[in-house]
Amino acid sequence: MVLPIVAYGDPVLKQKAKEIAEDYANLNEVIANMEETMHGAFGVGLAAPQVGLPIRMFLVDASPFADDEVLEEEERKFLESFKHTFINPVILEESGDEWAFNEGCLSIPDVREDVFRKPNIKVEYVDEDFKPHTLELSGLAARVFQHEYDHIEGVLFTDRLSSLKKRLIKSKLLNISKGKINVDYRMRFPNMKKKR
Repeated sequence: MVLPIVAYGDPVLKQKAKEIAEDYANLNEVIANMEETMHGAFGVGLAAPQVGLPIRMFLVDASPFADDEVLEEEERKFLESFKHTFINPVILEESGDEWAFNEGCLSIPDVREDVFRKPNIKVEYVDEDFKPHTLELSGLAARVFQHEYDHIEGVLFTDRLSSLKKRLIKSKLLNISKGKINVDYRMRFPNMKKKR
């Protein structure tokens, strides 16, 4: 089932999410719904807070990046198969010189800005079967992970912008929070009962 994506301005996007226990109710159904929602909105990642659930889980499917011919063949192959459910993830290490990449977010449609992040990370998480994993990521895979990880920490990519950039996009963000935006997927706007 496609779920409405929570829009900028909703408090759930700014709160630190809680860990999930193995007995979390209907977890497989939640994951399936999130996956359908992510693909329906042409996203490469979706965090549980973006569908109104303040839990430490996100999905990633970076395969659309595999079509980018600028990337090295090895990175393209990795991105093609980089499809995971991350539950209770932790970033253990971040390394390298920060680099800029133009990011966007399904909760903040029509806003894209350069965000600086470290290129290499080492992470721990459990999968949908609660099996533990450790993973080293670099480049775009690391960036997608970091963007989604921020969501479960209550951080949006716009929070990482300079004060000047924040001022420049302030009216766009206000319009999104008021539902004054056209998108091709269902959204839930703050303080609005109506779902679009």
